[in-house]
Amino acid sequence: MTAGSSAEAANVIVGQLKEIVGAANVRQSEDDFATYGRDWTRAVEPAPVAIVFPRSVEQVQAVIKRANDLGFGIVPSGGRTGLSGGAVAANGEVVLAMDYMNAIKGFDPIDRTVVCEAGVITEQLQHYAEEQGLFYPVDFASSGSSQIGGNIATNAGGIKVIRYGMTRDWVAGLKVVTGKGEVLELNNGLLKNNAGYDLRQLFIGAEGTLGVIVEATMQLTRQPKGLTALVLGVPDFDALMNVFNRYQANMDLTAFEFFSEQALQKVVEHQGLARPFESATPFYCLLEFECLNEQVEEQAMSLFEQAVEQGWVVDGVMSQSLEQLKNLWRLREDISETISRWTPYKNDIATVISKVPAFLTAVEDVVNARYPDFEIIWFGHIGDGNVHLNILKPDALDKTTFFEQCSEVSLEVFDIVERFGGSVSAEHGVGLLKKPYLKYTRSATEIAAMKAIKLVFDPAGIMNPGKVFD
Repeated sequence: MTAGSSAEAANVIVGQLKEIVGAANVRQSEDDFATYGRDWTRAVEPAPVAIVFPRSVEQVQAVIKRANDLGFGIVPSGGRTGLSGGAVAANGEVVLAMDYMNAIKGFDPIDRTVVCEAGVITEQLQHYAEEQGLFYPVDFASSGSSQIGGNIATNAGGIKVIRYGMTRDWVAGLKVVTGKGEVLELNNGLLKNNAGYDLRQLFIGAEGTLGVIVEATMQLTRQPKGLTALVLGVPDFDALMNVFNRYQANMDLTAFEFFSEQALQKVVEHQGLARPFESATPFYCLLEFECLNEQVEEQAMSLFEQAVEQGWVVDGVMSQSLEQLKNLWRLREDISETISRWTPYKNDIATVISKVPAFLTAVEDVVNARYPDFEIIWFGHIGDGNVHLNILKPDALDKTTFFEQCSEVSLEVFDIVERFGGSVSAEHGVGLLKKPYLKYTRSATEIAAMKAIKLVFDPAGIMNPGKVFD
């Protein structure tokens, strides 16, 4: 029996879920389906059978065991800020929303670790770390709503990867419930543990296809000091990389981001922000560093002057206060929210850093040639080779036609990705939307190995069915 196969089957499932978590923690309204049945993507309409809010590991375990008994699918749901359809429940699945498992359960100042339930909001962890005089460095525009469990399940990256790495680098331990309903405690917060396979790493980035992350031990670090940002206007992709290479070789950067003039125009117009300087250039880079003393500031300005002399930089501005630092960052961080009103078709792609200029040029040439009337918004984490291609929907074009045309473009874009040895999904996961294109990044042998791993942890195929691969 599968969820959604009949009203009678759905009633049986919902009745048993209420027995496990209580009637108040099972929802079936259309509003709840629309809210909890999908992520930030809008290409697939949600159609779950119920939304369940567990309050304990035991309840999660019981729901998964019942799913094995009755044969319904489970879609784990965090902050639903994903962009690949990984949290979409479109085929009568039960959504397992982790919102109420949101406690910070422990802190060790010597180990600098925090034990969090999966529903802890990223920003909540950041604030908690700050209260302890420490720092949780994984950061992105959705930190105010994304959840730690979802961050781990998608191995979220964000704006500080160049200095601090991905979410994977900060997970010291995990508690998970597998697709068989078994509870595993993985790594126990150890820094060194070479006793066999590190199963923790399999669940990081698995998008809920192996089981549900219910608790995580997260590593913290020291707080950065004197953070300062430079926004520089550059004439082309090559100049962008020259600036990156020169600064990276001479300073310890905490971030190196880029965005296009079109992206800046949208943010300035719709967010009420000022342009960083009067000059308009095709692209901008935002680099951040710890300005610990006058010598560091002088070094940053000297490198700026060298870049101007080389013709790599047209103009620039350096933050002089915390408020100005925040406003400069908003020029980059507010892009996704700003362009959402145009129903953008998003591609989250990557290659090695050295190939980025040629990679960007090749992709832009394809899109401009196929659909010259489409507006392209570029931004991304160029310091780690990850760029975001956003194609904005023209007002006169209906959504279905627009996504169909963009899908045709994607095939050519992913041919380029494959040619450059890159990834079709640098940080947003595969989910539903990238599933047809996984073969451009992973070999048939790799995909077969992934499927074999899934069978070990989820032999009945109930966990996030239809995501990543069929």
